[in-house]
Amino acid sequence: MKQLFIALLLTVCGTVSAQDLYMVRSSLAFPETMSLLQQTIKAEGYEVSRVQRVDIGLTKSGFKTDKYRIVFFGKLDDVRAVSDQYPELIPYLPLKIAIFAEGDETLLLSSSFQHLRPFYKSPTLRERFDRWDADINKIMERVRNAD
Repeated sequence: MKQLFIALLLTVCGTVSAQDLYMVRSSLAFPETMSLLQQTIKAEGYEVSRVQRVDIGLTKSGFKTDKYRIVFFGKLDDVRAVSDQYPELIPYLPLKIAIFAEGDETLLLSSSFQHLRPFYKSPTLRERFDRWDADINKIMERVRNAD
């Protein structure tokens, strides 16, 4: 029974996550998009906490790319408040946008917080989820519309 529950949970979570994925394509090359992404994050009042290379693992798996990163960002007060009150949300923090080169273009990916709304009834937390989603969308759209 436990294995069936885990399999069902993984299936449902995978489906929900796929529905809540944000993706935009930039016509700018990877280095310019990466720089613009970080500038845009800062302009929206967030702090970039780190940029993590992911390409080493991809190369070992046979992919041929050296331009794949995850940009972690957030507002310290938000991260602390949510982490203190809802420690189970720590894996979702700080916010993240994946960025990778695809030919002459660059793709940006992030996930929504909408799939978490049914599990949290706090209006304050739901407002924070909505703000994060709106800010992530705004950041990604500004990067997408840049020439």
